[in-house]
Amino acid sequence: MNMDWIWKAVLIIIVGTLILRIAGRKSISQMTLAQTVIMIGIGSLLIQPVAGKNVWVTFGVGAVLVLTLVVIEYSQMKMNWFEKFITGQSITIISNGQLHEKNLKKLRFTVDQLEMKLRQQNVSSINDLKTATLEPNGQVGYELKDDKKPATKQDIDDLKNEIISLKGALGSNAGLQSAPSTSGNDIFKEVEDKGRNQNPPQQLQ
Repeated sequence: MNMDWIWKAVLIIIVGTLILRIAGRKSISQMTLAQTVIMIGIGSLLIQPVAGKNVWVTFGVGAVLVLTLVVIEYSQMKMNWFEKFITGQSITIISNGQLHEKNLKKLRFTVDQLEMKLRQQNVSSINDLKTATLEPNGQVGYELKDDKKPATKQDIDDLKNEIISLKGALGSNAGLQSAPSTSGNDIFKEVEDKGRNQNPPQQLQ
């Protein structure tokens, strides 16, 4: 019985992993058209040698595909026109809460599809948006109107300082209470310090 398929399968996994590692680590949703085409081609190509004898030819073709992808990506970095030609560019689909119907039709992007993507990003109304764009990877980027943006820490600090100044101007000695200090259970701090501030329960250790 011919057992060549065993070592071929193992070799395909190892070499295929290395080839795809060189190609990049982007998810499907983040890939450009060229990356998607080459990844699909490599996936179909790598499985063929299991039933045949052309394993080294397959690896060579896979390497050429990845090399082509690397050349394309470097060319996109060097030449802006080439990047626009291969990847495309962002297109405005909402401006000041109004839909750009012409661009939506050009992109064959329906309002229902737009609303679905906005809901996934917790946007409840198109009227709340200052600008929205359809990115080359199919994702929707957006900017909220100024009066719809959530308050940042800087906004809160500015408001706090204004209140303190107002209380000082009115002659009040009562200051604002300082924010309580964070507890010693900061899980991000543990990563930075490479240690644990507090041991977890015994049953979870």
